[in-house]
Amino acid sequence: MRIILTVLTFACLSEAVASAADAKAGQAVYDKSCKSCHGPDGTANPAIAKMFKVDMRDLKSTEVQAISDDDLKSIITGGKGKMKPVTSVSGPALDDAVAYVRSLKK
Repeated sequence: MRIILTVLTFACLSEAVASAADAKAGQAVYDKSCKSCHGPDGTANPAIAKMFKVDMRDLKSTEVQAISDDDLKSIITGGKGKMKPVTSVSGPALDDAVAYVRSLKK
């Protein structure tokens, strides 16, 4: 019985590690799908903000970092305000993108 529990525990831990979001992979997703508007370091691109007449938040800010992961995913996939949904980011890439945004924290 102990052996079965040990094997199951290791299997669960391996799955958790394998499915953990990857901020490094998220940077590639961010660079491809987000950087043109949100800037290379999460600071909004001023030209885009001016063009759309919006005040984009710094992704490093305490305010943005306080948003839950699920809400960030909803914003990315559903859009918000004048931000269009980013339909090309889904599944594990979405988790990775959120992990990357978290890594920008001040």
